[in-house]
Amino acid sequence: MIKEIIRKSLNGATLVKEEIASLFSVPLFSEESSMIIAASRKKSETASRGTAEVHAQVGLNVAPCPKNCAFCSFAVRNKVFSETREISRQEAIKKAKQFETDGANAIYVMSTADYPFEKFIDISGDIRKKLHPETILVANVGDFSKDQAGQLKDTGFSGIYHAVRLGEGRDTTIRVETRLETLENARQAGLILGTCVEPVGNEHSVEELVEKTIITRDAKPVYSGSARRIPIPNTKMAEYGVVSEARMAHILAVVRLALNYAIPGNCTHEPNVIGAAAGANLLWAEAGSNPRDTEQETEGKRGMTVMDCVRVLHEAEWKVTQGPSKFFSA
Repeated sequence: MIKEIIRKSLNGATLVKEEIASLFSVPLFSEESSMIIAASRKKSETASRGTAEVHAQVGLNVAPCPKNCAFCSFAVRNKVFSETREISRQEAIKKAKQFETDGANAIYVMSTADYPFEKFIDISGDIRKKLHPETILVANVGDFSKDQAGQLKDTGFSGIYHAVRLGEGRDTTIRVETRLETLENARQAGLILGTCVEPVGNEHSVEELVEKTIITRDAKPVYSGSARRIPIPNTKMAEYGVVSEARMAHILAVVRLALNYAIPGNCTHEPNVIGAAAGANLLWAEAGSNPRDTEQETEGKRGMTVMDCVRVLHEAEWKVTQGPSKFFSA
């Protein structure tokens, strides 16, 4: 049965939820799991014409965020950051320009969910002006209205990163419907979507993985994929431990097989060779704040550089795109 599901995916047919669940349920390190991973790599190579990308994110601030996502270092409940701290406008521009110089295929600007939207637009506008016109700029912010989506587009953003997270509405105070409304607002404004099945923990069921996988597919993004949760020390989530990179390779492979060929990108985070070998053709470098880090500046800590990510992709035998992102340029 697994062979037939894999063949169906590679032939371009859309998998139904029962078939996706069957793939998620295959035991790790089994012959069938190896087949899933091999098929994922093949489908990723076909969908992206054999190329991979490195995107880079600049985090503008750390703050005790009232959205209180249990898996996030910014959450008030996790007591990591007791006060708001922001990098300067000049520092944000410097970090973005360095990523551009280093060869990132797209640059993301990220803030906490409660960061003033007008300030985000203002600083992002200055970043946009200092980058090459062809450089792809992507917003990673909280939920936003139709009008705000238009402002993001007018500021020069090509797209957004946004996700309905695992545990949304349970481990967060954000409604699933709110996240979906933001996706629709972005689509109507002409913003291209990148998303992901994240953050994966050991406690998540096959049913929830399937649900979130289908949500990402239905959103018609330019990439989906899967990323594991990095536990914040001394929190409830830390009790569940960390999903291994080996298991994540199987999970991201199943997500790739559930995606259609029209979706060229398959991401994973944090960057790792086994994930890239299994079909992840998008990795991220990071600077500034990071919701998985307890340090204000993630460089040299959890955050990797563009060249770090390029090395991971090369180790996994990927050819890395040169110049602006082909995913967001589609």
